[in-house]
Amino acid sequence: MDIKLEKYKFVFKYTAFYVVIVLVLGGFLGGMALGARQGKAGAEKEFYGGEVKNTEKIPDYLSKDVDFNLFWEVWNLAKTNYVHQPVADTQLFYGALSGIVSSLDDPYSVFFDPKTASDFKQELEGTFSGIGAELGIKNNQLTIIAPLPETPASRAGLMAGDKILSIDGEDTTDMSLDYAVSIIRGERGTDVTLTIWREGWEKTSDIKITRDKIEVASVKWEMKDDIAYIEINHFNEDTERRFNQAAIELLAKNPKGLILDLRNNPGGFLNTAVEVAGEWVENDIVVVEQMDDGVKNEERSSGLARFANLKTVVLVNQGSASASEIVAGALQDYGKATLVGEKTFGKGSVQTLEPLTDGSAVKITVAEWLTPKGRHIDKEGIAPDIEIKLTEEDYNANRDPQMDKAVEIINNQAK
Repeated sequence: MDIKLEKYKFVFKYTAFYVVIVLVLGGFLGGMALGARQGKAGAEKEFYGGEVKNTEKIPDYLSKDVDFNLFWEVWNLAKTNYVHQPVADTQLFYGALSGIVSSLDDPYSVFFDPKTASDFKQELEGTFSGIGAELGIKNNQLTIIAPLPETPASRAGLMAGDKILSIDGEDTTDMSLDYAVSIIRGERGTDVTLTIWREGWEKTSDIKITRDKIEVASVKWEMKDDIAYIEINHFNEDTERRFNQAAIELLAKNPKGLILDLRNNPGGFLNTAVEVAGEWVENDIVVVEQMDDGVKNEERSSGLARFANLKTVVLVNQGSASASEIVAGALQDYGKATLVGEKTFGKGSVQTLEPLTDGSAVKITVAEWLTPKGRHIDKEGIAPDIEIKLTEEDYNANRDPQMDKAVEIINNQAK
């Protein structure tokens, strides 16, 4: 599926607080609201053996405080004097552009080279290359939480609870979850070998798996007895369609309440978050963007508000960020849901993505966002109405006290 990124606004925050990570996900997601501004450099230059020839005048506002000859002096030193030669021009060029953006000292403003920009686009579309499994750390050991259906992981026979002792011969003892994800991911058609130990086995087994394209559904739903349950793990390309399908199927079963699980959801498309919130908030403000000059833009719901009168509990934790916080904050402000879990991440800034002519892109912070009641949550997060912690002991024992509390709240309300 081909999308034009500049048509979308969204907010995204990747966070290291994941308890469970879908194995095919990358680790470079950052918060943003997509825009469509493009520009050309103010000065075109040609490099001749350490000298600079300007083919177009540098804008006055740059030349007053900046001597661009210094840039080319440093370029030439790196190009000719660095011990490990040759040094590719593209390496210096993209490194310089990355340095410009990183000098803003803003964790959400980032330069993407063409490869990273392309990978980012694929992640937004919900398609990846990998083996297709959920991975976690249980009892200090890298563990398969669950293989996704119809993926290389499931076809290779991996099972929930399998311990990964090494990846392509690299010992996983004390290996971070993020790093494990990064080395198991890879290009479609390439192989990765996992050394697996399973309960009941007398010895380990080396399992070679060929990576393939993986499609990850952003919304899952089911009935838990007579309570509807919807989990959103990202707000991306397929979320609106799948959320609508979930609403139709679940409401037909006449549930007595609904649990919306936004735990470990790092965000996604802003307009999708607004549409989801619109299933509770009818024709009203969902989020406010505040620019540096004080100008405010209101994002209003246009949804059907099909869940407006259904008792709702929203599950959140430290991994709930950006678009997740927009939905949770709006429902909390309007009293449409009870928030259960832990304080959210606290990512309340808006970015715009600027596609560039060579396929690279710049993501840069342009505004802050506020809840409908004007709450600033950046670096603060949203506090749940009922705080319930999920401890490492709970996780290792497959207990979920946050979910238990949500079920209790809805059952008590129905009495």
